This record gives sequence, C-alpha cells and structure tokens, in this order.
Amino acid sequence: MHIVAFYASIFALLFVTLSIRTLRMRRRLKIAIGDAGDQAMLRAMRVHANFAEYVPLSLLMLYFVETGGARPGLVHLLALCLLAGRLAHAFGVSQVNENYRFRVFGMAMTLTTLAMSSVFLLYAGALKVIA
Repeated sequence: MHIVAFYASIFALLFVTLSIRTLRMRRRLKIAIGDAGDQAMLRAMRVHANFAEYVPLSLLMLYFVETGGARPGLVHLLALCLLAGRLAHAFGVSQVNENYRFRVFGMAMTLTTLAMSSVFLLYAGALKVIA
C-alpha cells in the first residue's frame, strides 16, 4: 500500500465522523439548513467545511511528493503533520469557549504541510529541468 493511500483512508474516516457529527447535531437542533444562529451548529459546520477545504489539496500534494521520489520518512512526517493539524483544528474550533491555541496550531501544521510539499516539488522539478 502506498503511504498516502494509508493516510487518505484515515482522513476519509475523519471526514465521515465529522459529517455524522454535523448531521446528528442538525437533527437534535432541528436545523435543516444553515446554523439558525446556534454557535455549536456554526462551529460544527465550520469544522466540517474547513476539513473539506484543506484536506483534498493537502492529500493531492502529498501524493505528488510521494510519487515525486521523496523518501518515505518525509512523506510520513508531512502526513502526520497534517493529521495532527486537522485533529487540533477540529477540536479547537468545536469548542464554543474556544482556546485559540488549538486552531492556530492546527492551521500552522496544515499550512506547513502544504508549504513544505510545494517547496519539495518545486525543488525536485527544478533539479529535473537543470539536469
């Protein structure tokens, strides 16, 4: 199994978990669309949406890093960085009385994954152009 496929399966299960959590909250609060001004509903929606916004691109970049010849340790490091970031972000934003350190850490780890993947791919591409 490829490294990114392993982590993609973990992220898919996390996405399903966040989806079910949001759906259950909608049912419990009887909110069909939007957040109806409920802070917990808004936060559940944003956790779910933010995950959907960042994880697909991040996984795609990790796939390119893996197939671009990166050592397995680097791929694992970047994937774990993303996983830690997404878990911290989801936990932090889910709290109505939010401790912003979780959100900041989560976004820092997510953006680090994207930035480091981009730098690796640009560097690897530049080496191939030069050679």
